Amino acid sequence: MNGTRGASVVQRAMKNQIQTLLLLGVLSAILIGFGAMLGRQWVGVFTLLAFALNVGAYFFSDKIVLRVHRAEPIAEHLAPRLYAMIRELAMRAEIPMPRVYRIPSPQPNAFATGRNPKHGVVAVTDGILQILNERELRGVLAHEIGHVKNRDILVSTIAAAVAGAIAYIANMLQFTAIFGGGDDDAPNPIAALALAIVAPIAATLVQLGISRSREFLADETGARLSGDPEALASALEKLERAAHVVPPVTAAPATASLFIVNPFAGMRGMVSLFSTHPPMPERVRRLRGMQFGRYAA
Repeated sequence: MNGTRGASVVQRAMKNQIQTLLLLGVLSAILIGFGAMLGRQWVGVFTLLAFALNVGAYFFSDKIVLRVHRAEPIAEHLAPRLYAMIRELAMRAEIPMPRVYRIPSPQPNAFATGRNPKHGVVAVTDGILQILNERELRGVLAHEIGHVKNRDILVSTIAAAVAGAIAYIANMLQFTAIFGGGDDDAPNPIAALALAIVAPIAATLVQLGISRSREFLADETGARLSGDPEALASALEKLERAAHVVPPVTAAPATASLFIVNPFAGMRGMVSLFSTHPPMPERVRRLRGMQFGRYAA
């Protein structure tokens, strides 16, 4: 029975990976088809531009994000249990020990960053250390270690690069639709302008779909690492409730996708359509459908 459940977990993880690849393929198709409307030479120009901008973000993302949130390193002697849990989970994940930071915010939350496991960072807010018990905190840390292990910063950077190229091409297409220009076989201005408005929105939705897929994968990876999916499910419920009550202090919309729970979860309306996180009930349902021996490898 446990073998069957374990197999289903692996199948879901593979499904999430395949879904990410498919969504990246959709982004690439939008880019190629959209850019061709301006002419082949523009596809390369804007793709290279977006790639260059995001390569910079990729290599310096950890420093930028930590500075934005006023995060500071935690000395091990000040948080020995926190370090012990992260070290144990990193060993289980077979990755180097991440750097550990605290965020001066009362909203309970956490995120991971770093361009690869060698440069991994796990950051926790003051609030999460106060609201969660040790078992729940371990589940959250396992989720963040899962992000580092799965190289999610790399995946999100690739998605951002392609979506960014689409945005650049959209701006150029709007310009040519209004003022003329482009190749002789360029589309009529009305069609070009309409596509220039719709395509970036579609690209953004696909990019958000990738983000949500990686959150599901990190939940499953974290549950396997900790061997305790119920602890993560319980923690997510607490964090979701708190996000509706305690406003973010240092969070910024551009970095919301990094956090285990959307810092702006209390917002309603169209914001939910553009959410960087999967619906919380679905995350909890999936976790509670996983069964492992407690603290099993």
